Amino acid sequence: MKPNVLHIIDSFDQGGTERQAVQLVRLLHEGESYRVHLACLKNRGVLRNEAEHLGLGEIAEYPLNSFYDRNFLQQLRRCVRFLKEHEIDVVHTHGFYTNIFGMTAARLARTPVRIASKRETEGFRSPTQKRAERYAFRLAHSVITNANAVRNQLIMEGGRAEKLVTIYNGLDMKRVAPQLDLEREAILALLNLPREPERRFVTIVANVQHAVKDHPTFLRAAARVRQAVPEAAFVIAGEGGLMNELRALAEKLGIESDAFFIGRCQRVAELLSISKVCVLSSQAEGFSNSILEYMAAARPVVVTDVGGAREAVIDGETGFIVPAGDDENMAARIITLLREPERARAMGQRGRSIVEENFSCEAQLEKTGALYESLLARPAPTVEPALKNLHRKRA
Repeated sequence: MKPNVLHIIDSFDQGGTERQAVQLVRLLHEGESYRVHLACLKNRGVLRNEAEHLGLGEIAEYPLNSFYDRNFLQQLRRCVRFLKEHEIDVVHTHGFYTNIFGMTAARLARTPVRIASKRETEGFRSPTQKRAERYAFRLAHSVITNANAVRNQLIMEGGRAEKLVTIYNGLDMKRVAPQLDLEREAILALLNLPREPERRFVTIVANVQHAVKDHPTFLRAAARVRQAVPEAAFVIAGEGGLMNELRALAEKLGIESDAFFIGRCQRVAELLSISKVCVLSSQAEGFSNSILEYMAAARPVVVTDVGGAREAVIDGETGFIVPAGDDENMAARIITLLREPERARAMGQRGRSIVEENFSCEAQLEKTGALYESLLARPAPTVEPALKNLHRKRA
């Protein structure tokens, strides 16, 4: 009999974590080794249609307002009931809120295998949130990290090394293959970018919601690049509450006519196809999906030395790694790539080969399945101290 697996994600918004989760659910479902179920905390987002088309049946929603109100307990009871009624064998959560909610519900339901996830290093969670998540990790049998940098960070914070398993993000190469057979000028028109043949686009794909993405460093680097390479233009793809602030900074730097804020981009493949250099400016990351997409599209990269960047990018061979916050160094590397197009092209091709070899969907699926099987084969554990603590707190 196939094991029943429930994945719980925060929402269907088009973030890196959500896209990776929906992709993994699809891979497991198509592999036919498991009966896959999907639940969420917020039933919204552009990925919802993709999830519905998988044919998994009803997608349960457990809306939360807080971890400390009556609604949280009600949603826990609903989830525990679902786990028992559907005889769920594996609960796999994908982020901070789902880790806390899902691991608690799964432990109360005595679900045999509980797997949490950690996809970030520093800069995202408060000390209180970190304590809450460490509690969730104690309830888990395993915690998947998407980079060794994340795993090492958890160990430094007191995490048990034997629980931590690194499984890299998998990239579907079709995501960076343009869906439309368009010439460059048509792509520029589609993306509302200037159709000037001499323009050379430097692109960053990252949400504009979190300051940790550090778009200001990218814009300051852009101003330096513009002075050295007058035909350079800069594309900021992403949406969020910091947009007005960043537009104001671009104007202050004098590059408002060369910086193009295109919002959420549904044509990432087409955007990357007309980009000469792709950039990550983050102050902190787990493992950036954007880096993999850049490399898979055969674009040379300039990325900050955060999270798992060095686990994907070979400095000087597939692009350049620069210190976080160093706009001068970032600009110098971008200028090098713009001035040496043959070198840039070779770097991009090498990057694509690395993604194909090391970051495929097939590798992600194989390692995840192996983890499920190893945990399902374990003898049933005795009652854990974490559960005793849970009962004590509720009492």
